[in-house]
Amino acid sequence: MASKELLNMLNKAIAMELQVSIQYMWQHVLWRGPTHFSVKDAFKEIAIEEMKHAEMIAERLTYLGEQPTTKPAVITVGENLQAMLTNDLKAEEETIAFYKQIIKKARAEEDETTAHMFNQILTDEEEHHDLFQGLLEKD
Repeated sequence: MASKELLNMLNKAIAMELQVSIQYMWQHVLWRGPTHFSVKDAFKEIAIEEMKHAEMIAERLTYLGEQPTTKPAVITVGENLQAMLTNDLKAEEETIAFYKQIIKKARAEEDETTAHMFNQILTDEEEHHDLFQGLLEKD
C-alpha cells in the first residue's frame, strides 16, 4: 500500500494539473492580439491534455484508497502573451521537478505502476515546456 506521503504527492499533482488545465484554457479564451491565432490552439490542446493527466492521477489515487482533491493550485493567467508564457514555463518547470520526485518516491515504495504512469506524463510535460520555451524565444 502507498505511503501517506506518496498519496499526498499524488493529490498535489492533481491540484497542479487542474491549475494548468484551467490556466491554459483561460489563456486560450482570453488572449487577443497579433499572435493570438498562432498560440490559441496550442493553449487549448495542452489544457485538455493536462485535464486528462488530472483524471489519470485521480483514478490512480482512488485505486490506492485516497479521495482526489477538487481544488486547483493557484491559477496565474497573465495579462499579455509574454506573461502567460512565462507563467506557463514556470508551471511546467515546477511540475517536471515534482514529477521526478514522485517517480523516485514511487520506485522507493516499489509502486512501479505509479512510477510508470508519471514517466508517461513527464514526457508530455517536457513537450509542453519545450513548446512554451520556443514560443517565448519567438516573442
